[in-house]
Amino acid sequence: MARAEDVLVDEHLRDLGARLQGPARLKSELLTEARHGLLDAVEAYRESGVPPTEAQRRAVAEFGSPAQLLPSWQAELAVAALRGLSLRMLAVAGVGVAAGDLTWRGASWSGGPRPPAGYLLLSNSVDWVWMSALLLSVAGLLVVWVSARAPRPSLALAQRAVGAGLTGLLALAMLTGCALFTWSLNLWDAALRWPPMIIGGVLVGGGYFSLTRAARGWFRATVR
Repeated sequence: MARAEDVLVDEHLRDLGARLQGPARLKSELLTEARHGLLDAVEAYRESGVPPTEAQRRAVAEFGSPAQLLPSWQAELAVAALRGLSLRMLAVAGVGVAAGDLTWRGASWSGGPRPPAGYLLLSNSVDWVWMSALLLSVAGLLVVWVSARAPRPSLALAQRAVGAGLTGLLALAMLTGCALFTWSLNLWDAALRWPPMIIGGVLVGGGYFSLTRAARGWFRATVR
């Protein structure tokens, strides 16, 4: 519970917290670190004879207004959100590229007539979408790594471009993946009862959900 003499400090931090968007853990760490710094400044003013309320006012004014602090803090949160999106995409796309064909191996219909040309084109498109997402997620992690060491305006543009690209590829992957799954069920009735197909559908659905949340978090942290 906050002390009565910390009210102005806590109000200032609540104002900052309400305006920040990004990964909850990093946001909490930033606010906790800021609170410790503010309370240290308040204590220093009080030890020099400044009344408690005035000590808080001076510490808060010295610390900076939301307009002064938010750009740098939000930029840090946006980078963290891009890191999270890139890591999730790397994991999901990596599994998709490596294990995508496993759902078909040994299926009763795999040795049957060749599927229509449009189906094969769609299947190849899904593979290319996931491969592109895999490569772009690696690029995203590289941009994040460089940004942490030498932040520059051009890197902020690169972050937005990569995040937008990953979000677009996610939408394309969901569209083509769902279309391919539906078409497969229409071509082969047994596909709906094939265990690898069922397991793959569940895992892909979970991956889509996780990536959608990460993309939404990146968008909210970046588009301010």
